[in-house]
Amino acid sequence: MSIEILGMVGTKEFSETHGSFLDGPPIDPPYLTRFARAHEEAGFDRVLIGYGASSPDGFAVAASVLNATERLSVLIAHRPGFVTPTLVARKLATLDQLTGGGRVAIHHITGGDEADQRRDGDFLDHDARYRRTGEFMAVLRRTLTSAEPFDHEGEFYRFEGAYSSVRADIPLYFGGASPVAVQVGGEQADVYMLWGEPLAQTAERIEQVRAEAARHGRDITFSLSTRPIVAATEAEAWERAERIRAATAERVGGGAWSWGKGRGESTSVGAARLQEQGAGQEVHDERLWYGVTNLTGPGGNSTAVVGTAEQVAEALLKYRDLGVTTFLIRGFEPVDDVVQWGEELVPLLRQGAVRREPASVGA
Repeated sequence: MSIEILGMVGTKEFSETHGSFLDGPPIDPPYLTRFARAHEEAGFDRVLIGYGASSPDGFAVAASVLNATERLSVLIAHRPGFVTPTLVARKLATLDQLTGGGRVAIHHITGGDEADQRRDGDFLDHDARYRRTGEFMAVLRRTLTSAEPFDHEGEFYRFEGAYSSVRADIPLYFGGASPVAVQVGGEQADVYMLWGEPLAQTAERIEQVRAEAARHGRDITFSLSTRPIVAATEAEAWERAERIRAATAERVGGGAWSWGKGRGESTSVGAARLQEQGAGQEVHDERLWYGVTNLTGPGGNSTAVVGTAEQVAEALLKYRDLGVTTFLIRGFEPVDDVVQWGEELVPLLRQGAVRREPASVGA
C-alpha cells in the first residue's frame, strides 16, 4: 500500500460548525457506529480516536469501532503519564488479538494544554513530559515484543520482571514540533504525525526528524493532518469555506467551541507555528487555508485544503512527494464529508499515489 488514509471518529456529532459538548449525552452509540461504518465504506484504512482529559475512554471507543466494522483499523490517541506502559501494552495487545490482529495502533500525544494536563493530575513541565513520553514508548515497545521478563529503571518508570503473555505488532504514532519532541520521535516513533503546514515548512520538519531518526539507525514515516473542503467547482469550495468560517466565528463568540478546551494555557509549539503562519498569510501554497485556524486559536488540526476533489488530491499528493505516506483527513461536516470523500477524494489520492511510485528496477 503506497499510502494510508486515516479519518477520525467521535462519540457524538460535533465540529467547529455545529453540535455542542453541552447538548445531550457525551456518547451516542448509534452515531459512533454510523460514523465508523461510513469510514469503512468510503475506503479509509484507519480512524483516529482522540484524547481529552474530560472525554470518553479511547480504548472502549476503539473496541466499539472495531466490533462495528470488518476491516477498519483504529489509532488510539493516548497521553502518557497516567497509565503505566506495561499495562498499556497488555491493553493494546489484548484488544488487537480479540479483534483479529493487525487493526490496532497507538498515537502518543504528550499534551500542550496545561489546564487539560492538570485535569488528569499532571503537573510536569513541557520538556519533562516529552522525556516521559520517550521512556514510555521505549518500555511499551519492549513489553509488546519481549519473550522474556525484563527490568527497567529510568527517570520516570521502574519495573522488575516486566512481562506480558500477550504480545502484538502495534505501530507507534507520535506528534510534536518542539526540539525535544523531534528527539523523542526520531528515536521512538514508527509514524511521525504532522499538522497541515505549508510545503516548505513541512519539508524542513521531515528533514529534521529524518536526521534525528538516522542518528539512532532508524527509518521513520510521516503522517499529515488536514481538513479538506471539497465542492464541485473551486469557486463553490471557497464559498463553502467562507460559510464554515462564518459558522465557526459565531460559535467561537458564543463559547460553543471553546467549552472544555482548557484555559488558553498552551505550551504547544506546533499550535504556535500554525498561529504564526495564519497571522502572516491566510492562504499558503494556493489552497492551504487558515481561516478556521485564525478563529479557534491553538486548538490543533485546523488548516484546510480547499478546492475540487482533483485539486485537493493534487495538493495533498505534493506532500506525498516530500515523504508523507499517511494522510489524516477529517471534515467540518463529519459524516457527510466522509461519504463525499469516499466517492472521489479517497480514490483520487490512491490513484495519484500509485502514479507517483518510482518505477521498479528492470521494469
